[in-house]
Amino acid sequence: MKNKQLTVLMVFLLVLPLFLNYNLTSKATATTTSPSFFLGVDVAYESVPLTEQLIDNVCSYTNCFIIGCTGNYDLARLSTISQYVYNKGLSFIVYSDDPRYPTSQWLSDAKNNWGNRFLGIYYYDEPGGKQLDQANYTAVRAATNYTDAATKYVQTVNRYLRSGPFSITRNFAYPTEFPLFTSDYALYWYDYQAGYDTVFAEFALDYDRTLNLDLVRGAATAQNKEWGVMITWKYTDPPYMESGMELYNDMVLAYENGAKYIFVFDSNKDWTQNVLTQTQLDAIKDFWQYTQTNPRTESPISNRIAYVLPDDYAYGFRGPEDKIWGLWQADNLTIDISMSIKTLMQICGNNLEIVYPDGPQTLQSMGYKSVIYWNDTRLIPNLPNLILPSPARTQQDNSLMSSPFMLYIYSIAATILVIMGITMSVLKFKKRRG
Repeated sequence: MKNKQLTVLMVFLLVLPLFLNYNLTSKATATTTSPSFFLGVDVAYESVPLTEQLIDNVCSYTNCFIIGCTGNYDLARLSTISQYVYNKGLSFIVYSDDPRYPTSQWLSDAKNNWGNRFLGIYYYDEPGGKQLDQANYTAVRAATNYTDAATKYVQTVNRYLRSGPFSITRNFAYPTEFPLFTSDYALYWYDYQAGYDTVFAEFALDYDRTLNLDLVRGAATAQNKEWGVMITWKYTDPPYMESGMELYNDMVLAYENGAKYIFVFDSNKDWTQNVLTQTQLDAIKDFWQYTQTNPRTESPISNRIAYVLPDDYAYGFRGPEDKIWGLWQADNLTIDISMSIKTLMQICGNNLEIVYPDGPQTLQSMGYKSVIYWNDTRLIPNLPNLILPSPARTQQDNSLMSSPFMLYIYSIAATILVIMGITMSVLKFKKRRG
């Protein structure tokens, strides 16, 4: 028994530095920063008294508020709540899915009355998720291939945002006067390309939180945009929201991964009343206190690993049966890519970002520690000799049997066998002497 324990210990000590070195490097070069950070609640019900009551409850431990609506585009209501939020010292974002709302006059008054505390317009909801699920108002119903789908998606969504005759920015004094926000649960990369300035990745149902963080942060980093998280329904029926402890943990996860915005959604499915309980409000309060006493340590991009998906491969990543662009079934790449991502998530921790190859800046110029393409089977980013140069984006022979990776593994195995042999000899010698 002691021999087995010693053997396991020797193997562990040999292999551990391969992974430990990466983590120690990240911690050693990380710098403490205090970026601008917004925490708040997103209200989607119409009641002014209920909304003001919620604002009273949360204003001491939040700094931002999203004023939602459900088709009742009442500018008087909007102005009343905006002023109430402003008086409480909070910044705010206004939701709309109608290009006529808010009007250009309202926006001009908002700029004069509330200045930079009015952060912008949260325009339309879940365009990428709707595309994957082929829901109402889907941007693309048919396409000849992945690139065609990407082009159509970006152009269609952009018309609603910035370029069409009925785009929301037609109400702006100039096209970039106010930032545009949305929340989504897929296709973040293409939401940014379509013209959004900030995307909130949704923590919803049982979707993998860490995977969505890797996707949205990667898309934002590569395209010089901002990102955040929207924590919404865990259940489609009451009680809708996750427990207070789960909510707190989700907020900490988003915060420690660098989210600039964290919002908690508050409405039932009928959009008639709030659903957040005191337990959940207490969780938000506890998290606010956590942020005040725990300034986060952001890992620089030089510590991060970029995993590059195939061009326009807009897979949903919600399970083996998820679709690509909502138009095609998962293909023969899906399992390999999913397994590669899971492997990197285990190795890289918070330092993985998932991107596409066609951003506004080259990935190599951004300063990533390593850039790994989808067709690279050598998934140990801490060993530069294994991933230099980065493999081509086209399919190629990445046979491990002929790669430096296997030579490295063989050398480790040989070293372990030698040490095990010496150890066993010493133990046998001691046993005979005993």
